[in-house]
Amino acid sequence: MTQVGIAVDIPEPWGSYLTRRRAEAGDPQATFVPAHLTLLGPTEIPLASLPVVEERLAEVAVAHPSYTLHLRGTGTFRPVTEVVFVTVAAGISECEQLAAAIGAVPELQREHRFPYHPHVTVAQDVAPEALDQVYEDLAGFSARFEVAAFTLFSHSGEARWQPRRDFRLGG
Repeated sequence: MTQVGIAVDIPEPWGSYLTRRRAEAGDPQATFVPAHLTLLGPTEIPLASLPVVEERLAEVAVAHPSYTLHLRGTGTFRPVTEVVFVTVAAGISECEQLAAAIGAVPELQREHRFPYHPHVTVAQDVAPEALDQVYEDLAGFSARFEVAAFTLFSHSGEARWQPRRDFRLGG
């Protein structure tokens, strides 16, 4: 078995900035998880399924055009979960459609604890004061960029998630 996840990388200069802010908030995941927008959360699949999964993800990518993603301001899932995130101001429906198509790949189907909500986590499971601080500090954050691909990541259970393959949207 192997663990995979699918995400949109946050390009520079914003990606390293948001990852650094996550680390400064005390979030231990900042060491292992670079800034990203999740399309499919951690999912365990048989290692032998990876070639088929990659083939099906290529089909999903071809069927979806590139789009503009605008990240702006902060939000939180509190009190349900102790998470602060950067919100998606534009590109929500495109993220939702892409996530639904990826989740429909038979090998990637799984139960979800919560409905899909596109966002970029910047603090999770840290002290309430740290959550409040990053929420306030990033309230004026804004980034606009073209999403031309998504990335399949894999994880061995140790160290950082590793990019395995990029899938270009629209072929």
